[in-house]
Amino acid sequence: MIEFNYMLTTDEGLHARPAGNLVKKAQGYAENITIAKGGIKADAKRFFSVINLQVGYGDEIVIAVEGDDEIKVAEELKDYCIAML
Repeated sequence: MIEFNYMLTTDEGLHARPAGNLVKKAQGYAENITIAKGGIKADAKRFFSVINLQVGYGDEIVIAVEGDDEIKVAEELKDYCIAML
């Protein structure tokens, strides 16, 4: 399992549109991907699971990737978060 931390820098946080885009990105991978905030984990491939984390500006999340290509997927997700969130 590969994990990385990311702090949200957008004023709106992880609201509907960016959460939906992140879920779509995660759904494109076969690996298991979770997002955690404050010890609460969510399946990154399920929109309502991600939205229920209520991630806001300045919140730190932990993204974990587990599977055959976990290193590659984690790097791609990290790049995605930097560019989009």
